[in-house]
Amino acid sequence: MYDPDNRLTDAYEPEVGTLPNEDGGRDEENVVKTGTTTVGLSTENGVIIATDRRASLGGRFVSNKQVQKVEQIHPTAAMTLVGSVGGAQSFIRSLRAEADLYEVRRDEPLSIHALATLAGNFARGGPYFAINPIVGGVDEEGSHVYSVDPAGGVLEDDYTVTGSGTMVATGTIEGQYDPEMSLSEARDLAIRAVNAAAERDTGSGNGVVLAEITDEGVEIDAFDDYESAE
Repeated sequence: MYDPDNRLTDAYEPEVGTLPNEDGGRDEENVVKTGTTTVGLSTENGVIIATDRRASLGGRFVSNKQVQKVEQIHPTAAMTLVGSVGGAQSFIRSLRAEADLYEVRRDEPLSIHALATLAGNFARGGPYFAINPIVGGVDEEGSHVYSVDPAGGVLEDDYTVTGSGTMVATGTIEGQYDPEMSLSEARDLAIRAVNAAAERDTGSGNGVVLAEITDEGVEIDAFDDYESAE
């Protein structure tokens, strides 16, 4: 039976795939994680989100080479999958369900700020394990990119990077990002950032997934290599 006060009977535990350790908690070494490099760039015309496609076990073994780490969660917004795979997948499903429910009840979609705030509330108070996603979207107020930390902190910025390849990807973007750049230019920069991270970060690699978000919707494409994505 599920006991909300007992972490070992977490309702999401089968998906996370964790094992109890000697301290009675979760064994992070046995969680399938995305490792990952995820990038979100905001422009005047929309948002570009880019991620690699690798999942790893304990950061040492590549367990999957074709992970789609970006999911649409709103008519004009998407979220990245970062951290433990099971926790991130459950998080996305729950957030998408709440966004759909809001739209049915109010006959209008959530604002992106409200969506990011809801994501932070879920991260802080829910059973989701080891997540650090990016929320990107477009609404009446313009283009938005938010990072959501595992403690529920929500920060908006012109661009943001999360995952194990953060330092390399951020260094690639820094100095080249321009808020007035076109979506095409933002796409190229995001691809270069993920590619650079994959060269040095063992948790990132195996191609790129790109999400282009405008006021017309979300388009997500996956590529096996960086050259074909350009």
